[in-house]
Amino acid sequence: MKVTKKIDNTIAQLPDGSTFGYQEFNIQESEYPAATKAIERLIKKGIINRASTGLFYKPKQTVFGNLKPKEEELLKPYLFEQKKRVAYITGTALFNKFGLTTQVPKNIKIASRDRRIATKIGNIKVTSVKSYSDVADNNYYLLELLDVLKDFKTIPDADADQTINFMLQKLESLTAKELEYTIKLALRYPPRVRAFLGALLTKINPDRNLAVLKKSINPLSTFEFGIAQSQLATINNWNIK
Repeated sequence: MKVTKKIDNTIAQLPDGSTFGYQEFNIQESEYPAATKAIERLIKKGIINRASTGLFYKPKQTVFGNLKPKEEELLKPYLFEQKKRVAYITGTALFNKFGLTTQVPKNIKIASRDRRIATKIGNIKVTSVKSYSDVADNNYYLLELLDVLKDFKTIPDADADQTINFMLQKLESLTAKELEYTIKLALRYPPRVRAFLGALLTKINPDRNLAVLKKSINPLSTFEFGIAQSQLATINNWNIK
């Protein structure tokens, strides 16, 4: 099959609003020059658009015109490698998604164990930070929650009560296996995160065995979060102020 036909067929099967790169076409290195010409032709026709170097998207057509994909779709090439998740969005963009801040960042942080990212997508600057654990489909959403605890004091315009209630609800919704895994992941985070998680889990279930978290924290340490006991009654058990 000719390269042009192969690309046309692949793009036709993609859902509107999805992103893609050259790797989606399953072409040989010798076919890249022809593929580049085919891509440019489709861009001129308005069938696809360029998001950034080597990244394209199939716009969603509406009565108001063509729409760009959602932010996470545009960032997908940096979040996945060979269709496996290797990174996740963190920082203000994550906290905005959770409804903990109304601020919309111009700089999006992507957490990954080893990937180093520095790029721009439109007007958005994308940078990377080192994650505390290897990232996978079965843990990225738990790492997101631990990042909320890590950055609790610096979430822009966040309401402490709202953030605490959000975390309690999220933790309560996890399965026993997920909670066990969250505790295991927390051991890789700074002590203040482990203490905060311990206070929240004690609030949810006072009888829960959290010895592994307790033993990982220096009993002489105190952690300043600016939280009152009226906001989280269990903070004294975990040396939180």
